[in-house]
Amino acid sequence: MRVIGLMSGTSYDAIDAAAADLTLDGDRLTLTPLGLISRGYDAGLRAGLAAALPPAETTLADVCRLDTLIGRAFAAAAVEADRELCDGQAELVASHGQTVYHWVADGQVHGTLQIGQPAWIAEATGLPVVADFRPRDIAAGGQGAPLVSMVDRMWLRGRPGAPAALNLGGIANITAPDGTAFDTGPANALIDAAVHEATGGRLEYDLDGELAARGTVDEGLLGQLLAEPYYGLPAPKTTGKELFHLPYLRTALKGYEALPAEDVVATLTRLTARTVADAVRSVAASEVIASGGGTRNPALMAALRAELGSVPVRTSDELGLPSAAKEAYAFAVLGFLTLHGLPGTVPASTGARHPSVLGSLTPGRRAVWPPRVAADAAPSRLVINGQGH
Repeated sequence: MRVIGLMSGTSYDAIDAAAADLTLDGDRLTLTPLGLISRGYDAGLRAGLAAALPPAETTLADVCRLDTLIGRAFAAAAVEADRELCDGQAELVASHGQTVYHWVADGQVHGTLQIGQPAWIAEATGLPVVADFRPRDIAAGGQGAPLVSMVDRMWLRGRPGAPAALNLGGIANITAPDGTAFDTGPANALIDAAVHEATGGRLEYDLDGELAARGTVDEGLLGQLLAEPYYGLPAPKTTGKELFHLPYLRTALKGYEALPAEDVVATLTRLTARTVADAVRSVAASEVIASGGGTRNPALMAALRAELGSVPVRTSDELGLPSAAKEAYAFAVLGFLTLHGLPGTVPASTGARHPSVLGSLTPGRRAVWPPRVAADAAPSRLVINGQGH
């Protein structure tokens, strides 16, 4: 089955559309990557989204407009991916949507909201769309994140040692060797906020880690940032830009107004590396397989390797899964599982009471149930076509 996975993460810089050919054979799911397209939100839509995100106030009218406009943007990306990557032969779209709020209180997730109305995708492509993945896990008592842990566990099964999967998006999350999964804290979220603030919006992120490379870590500021209570919470846990946003950073920088922008960015880069490394050590991982936009930041990757010492850090590219597309491919897999009526969560990863079939289905122009290939149980192993493990 050819599936298009659509993803826009907490950095909300672009929509990634990854196409995969998925074949289920017993407990083995084989994924053949067909390619990735990435399309940035237009400037007006991105500005409107940024203006509506916490801690800003918004209106239901704004939410309705964003839900429609983001849905249309996702639909355009899906159409292009079907045409360019699937020769018009895609059979399913799995859309994560754009997270705008994750309701966490007293360590418990009570709700979540991803927008980007899937009806626009179904109308534009004619394909069935699985979307709204996270709420079902939350209804079962889980955190609703990180959902990619199911895919990570299948993918890394049988690899020697005790590998951990790491995603470096706006927020960093890890899947531990024992299946535990959690958000470690900010990956790019605070770095991006600092760069945007320091450049008056001219730059959105630290391109090639250049600012961090020119700066010096301020140990006093780093110590203050590391005192954030979130880092000490037990897993499973989840966080987002509801906590790690620009006003949070501005509060943290009080008393450090004279610190050069390069030093602020260097310190925040070290914060990400330190908190990720602490998480890796806490789960006794023997290696780290990293993906996400943060892998393209040489300063961040160097800091992470320095923090981890003898624990090797590799990228998912080395295992056949392009790091820029990994999360989009993961949601393609989750959508495939949903269409087959199979669970897409592991309770050990999210803290839910039981595994759940995820998402809601928006029909396309043809009947999609039951699926063409029946399955009695969720696969336990994911093989990337061309990889031996």
